[in-house]
Amino acid sequence: MIAILQSRRSIRQYDTKSIEEEKLAILKEAVLRAPSSRGGQPWHFIFIEDRGLIEGLARSKEHGSQFLAGAPLAIIVCADENKSDVWVEDCSIATTIAHLTAHSLGLGSCWIQIRKRPHDMHRTAESYIKDLLSLPDHLSVATILAVGYPAEEKRPVPRESLDYGRISINGFEQQA
Repeated sequence: MIAILQSRRSIRQYDTKSIEEEKLAILKEAVLRAPSSRGGQPWHFIFIEDRGLIEGLARSKEHGSQFLAGAPLAIIVCADENKSDVWVEDCSIATTIAHLTAHSLGLGSCWIQIRKRPHDMHRTAESYIKDLLSLPDHLSVATILAVGYPAEEKRPVPRESLDYGRISINGFEQQA
């Protein structure tokens, strides 16, 4: 697992190659196996491969979603807020699981934050997506994950550049 964490980077440029059904099946299984608080599984995942819908989703925010237009897959991570008071955390865990699984399959991915982000001055990114995909009112949109074969190569972050000062032992003042 540490090798996956060491080499995974956010990818924003994708090859046009479609993702094979076997890999899609693994991604679907992975998100459904993600841990959730008290096993509540408040989430719902929408796998989008339709080019028109992906291009629409790429316009969900003024900044930070445009690169999605080049991805062959978008995974919308939603949840029913009424099922769990920690739905945001549960969706974040599932999105992270999808990130790591995608990388393990030779795919690149990048997280697009939707929750609490504007579409424009008059509307939220979430309401734009809910309208675009005809989502029911009870679902809240947390994130979009762009997924595809990388068309860019990024070097791993060197171990030496990690900030170990952010780790404390047995209290805040005791540095690692």
